[in-house]
Amino acid sequence: MREVGEVLHTARSGRLIIRLEDREVNAGVVLLDSKGRNAAKVLELLGPVSKPYASAIPASSKFGKDGQKVFVPR
Repeated sequence: MREVGEVLHTARSGRLIIRLEDREVNAGVVLLDSKGRNAAKVLELLGPVSKPYASAIPASSKFGKDGQKVFVPR
């Protein structure tokens, strides 16, 4: 797995706002938690291209604490 970002917070809509460190993440990508389980699905990218953010739907209510790292499979 490769780390691609960190959860900043949960929006009122229930979506996760994630600061991305990897610009190769696109809408539709499934993000994983540190144990390799499905954590969230990216719906859209936000902000500047140089430092993007993602809006994602969490896969379960257990995921999404501020500061949690997210990954993609290699």
